[in-house]
Amino acid sequence: LLEFSGACAGCGETPYAKLATQLFGDRMFIANATGCSSIWGGSAPATPYTVNHKGFGPAWHNSLFEDNAEFGFGMTLAQNAIHDRLKENVEKIAELSSDEEVKAAVAKYVDTLTDSKASREATDALIEKLEVIAGGDGEAAELAKKTLIDKDSLAKKSMWIFGGDGWAYDIGFGGLDHVIASGKNVNILVFDTEVYSNTGGQASKATPVGSVAQFAATGKSTKKKDLAAIAMSYGYVYVAQVAMGADKNQTLKAIAEAEAYDGPSLIIAYAPCINHGLKVGMGCSQLEEKRAVDCGYWNLFRFNPQLADEGKNPFILESKEPKTEDYRKFMMGEAR
Repeated sequence: LLEFSGACAGCGETPYAKLATQLFGDRMFIANATGCSSIWGGSAPATPYTVNHKGFGPAWHNSLFEDNAEFGFGMTLAQNAIHDRLKENVEKIAELSSDEEVKAAVAKYVDTLTDSKASREATDALIEKLEVIAGGDGEAAELAKKTLIDKDSLAKKSMWIFGGDGWAYDIGFGGLDHVIASGKNVNILVFDTEVYSNTGGQASKATPVGSVAQFAATGKSTKKKDLAAIAMSYGYVYVAQVAMGADKNQTLKAIAEAEAYDGPSLIIAYAPCINHGLKVGMGCSQLEEKRAVDCGYWNLFRFNPQLADEGKNPFILESKEPKTEDYRKFMMGEAR
């Protein structure tokens, strides 16, 4: 459910967004930080986000650079409040009804309220019952009519916060930290280009040591901030570092697990950028992701707190032993 993005050719960000919409697009809410992803994601008068044959697609919103995490968190809390109210309505309808099929439809709906995939089917079945009830009289009919006004909000939504490293590591970090510390069920996808891409390639806290960027003309003197380690230190945040071109299965697994995890999740996605100055050209950005992982420049892992509950190590390192002789070759393949 992501069509023609208008991003730079070979952009490392768009494949991750497209994959997320392929998995959850028919039920996604996206809070998008201002930056590259808001430019290719919502430049007037067009947007690349689209709908499926049923008319369902991502509800996309753009927020300021500095408060996108809080903005997405607010959307999540609003959805939770709406769900709580609608759940009360349908449970009251089940109490008032003597129809066993109505009771079963309500029970199935309530059971799937935390599962965005299963919720759609259960919600559709419930709406059919509510429409029949709304045609009658009495308290149940009135409650059904009131609930049907918000029928678009009945199904569980998949709540996402999108943004680049300039937002996540730097300007919006305070908000991002606040949101993951909340323990609420919200998903954060960081497109890590390791530089402020949209404003011309300034160094960010995600820029690695030695990398040349604006305001770091002789190479950045400090190392890259370890956002994943900060998030993992909470112990209850799902954290994954991915690179699609290096391991498509691991990327898919991480995004699916993060969405299914009933708590905060953070996915940091390596995204080659035109500012990297790839000497092989941006047409090979996926191959560059593979090179980055193969040489040990970028690590692939998942940190799943649910494994700790089972007495297992929650941290799974998924990239192989690096081919260290390729490290210098990888670095010299980029102008930065």
